[in-house]
Amino acid sequence: MKLEIYDLPGHLVRRLNQASVSIFMDETAKKGFDLTPVQYAALSAIDATPGLDQATVANHIAYDRVTIGGVVDRLVQKELVRRETNPKDRRARNLFLTEKGAETLAEIRPVVRESQTILLEGLTDGERQELVRLLRKASDAVNDRSRAPLRLD
Repeated sequence: MKLEIYDLPGHLVRRLNQASVSIFMDETAKKGFDLTPVQYAALSAIDATPGLDQATVANHIAYDRVTIGGVVDRLVQKELVRRETNPKDRRARNLFLTEKGAETLAEIRPVVRESQTILLEGLTDGERQELVRLLRKASDAVNDRSRAPLRLD
């Protein structure tokens, strides 16, 4: 019996996301890393733009602003990120990678790239590129309807 949901994009995206998280966690754990996909995304955003505050990190990775605090707290506990008081706003904290955070990010990046290859192993190289292009196009088209839209400003 074939259910209607098997052809719904939302269902397929959810299934692919489940596999993505599982593959990410399995592949990174095999190499001795203890990071979630969201923690990796936050590290990447902080690396790309050192000194971001938590809310801006959330915007840059399209993550919920309420729960990003817990993600950053765990990265600080793991000594991968440090908080510094913003000199212009003493209430705000700017985020920076520690030396350990920069080393971890450099070491885990090839593992993450490999996990993405595994995720799409059923596709040819051309199909992978096309899928990513289409996913980006579809995501961009509905970005403003998301509960945590991507904001790069």
